[in-house]
Amino acid sequence: MTATTRPDGLAAYAAVTAAYWAFMLSDGALRMLVLLHFNALGFTPIQLAYLFLFYELAGIVTNMSAGWIAARFGLTSTLYAGLGLQILALAALAQLDPSWTVGASVAFVMAVQGASGVAKDLAKMSSKSAVKVLAPEGDGTLFRWVAVLTGSKNAVKGAGFFLGAVLLALAGFQTAVWAMAAVLALILAAVALFMPSGLPKGKKGTRLRQIFSGDRRINLLSGARMFLFGARDVWFVVGIPVYFQSVLSDGTPAGARAAFFVIGGFMAAWIICYGAVQAAAPKIVRAQGRPAGEITRIAARWVAALTVIPFALAGAALLAGGPSTALTVTLIVGLLAFGFVFAINSSVHSYLILAFTSAERVTMDVGFYYMANAAGRLTGTLLSGVSYQLGGLPLCLATAGVMAGASWLVVRRIEPRAAAA
Repeated sequence: MTATTRPDGLAAYAAVTAAYWAFMLSDGALRMLVLLHFNALGFTPIQLAYLFLFYELAGIVTNMSAGWIAARFGLTSTLYAGLGLQILALAALAQLDPSWTVGASVAFVMAVQGASGVAKDLAKMSSKSAVKVLAPEGDGTLFRWVAVLTGSKNAVKGAGFFLGAVLLALAGFQTAVWAMAAVLALILAAVALFMPSGLPKGKKGTRLRQIFSGDRRINLLSGARMFLFGARDVWFVVGIPVYFQSVLSDGTPAGARAAFFVIGGFMAAWIICYGAVQAAAPKIVRAQGRPAGEITRIAARWVAALTVIPFALAGAALLAGGPSTALTVTLIVGLLAFGFVFAINSSVHSYLILAFTSAERVTMDVGFYYMANAAGRLTGTLLSGVSYQLGGLPLCLATAGVMAGASWLVVRRIEPRAAAA
């Protein structure tokens, strides 16, 4: 990218980041609304996991095709489509009727969450791909821009977790959903009005089969990403929120509202801290001037450290024998440590996928990579409900450790190839 296009590229990067922030705020709030609302209605851990399965499954399908769609029709088209579809999903969710049966409610929310999953991955793929296109080359800007976008996105999503819990406690489910849909519609209109030029417009000759990468580094990195996010979602989606609600709620409406605030606050704090560490990752790992091969070795060391944490927490939960104040404090400290190490891994992965790909293939390689990310989240979501229901918190956390260990085994195989490249 030349010096004459950098100001325009910077403006487009800022607009894309703002749109992504707005989307992730609504995404975090929606997840917390659905989880806490249906847990309060008495849904089992497995039923709660079912609510999010289509969300993650839709991500797999979307990312397989979204890279091609963006390459064919342009990044702004997929970004606007993601925001618009999220608005429609929120409007549909507001039609949920409390008189419906459990089966009907689960099926309906699964379908709506599936649409939201499509929206999320259209917006994510568009935003992440734009960084590769817009960042100046050769001065370390790529890693910094990736880290800022990813870190700030997760901080905003964390705020969304807290916002969702607060809205549920103060305004109720339907009012909260309608309010988010209205605000997101205003933001979409503003972004469409003020989006500057700078994003690729698409190429008509792009073929669907080109989404599959021939670069083994990208395929291995995608596999490592799948297991990494599975390790996070195994405890994050169902296990820890359900455990905290069982500890904090006293069975009264006032106790349930207080539990919403505390759980939403913890989940928000975790995501916000995670995002802050992601944004600082280039400095933490001292990435300036280091080649991709060396940064790949850094990724292997950090995921090895990550593997230890959930196994240690699983042991603590097993020894505790049940909920207690000491266990709750241990979990909070341990999960914050998990978040720090996980954030470094996630940020390094987000840099490596853009370092390994080319500007011509960026949307397709990023789409394939995030397809693997969605597959990990889908696996983690399902295992979160199943492991918690079968073995409680110890099995849930031990499963997270197994997933992190699998990510370490895969990422180690990238090292020699990254160094050679």
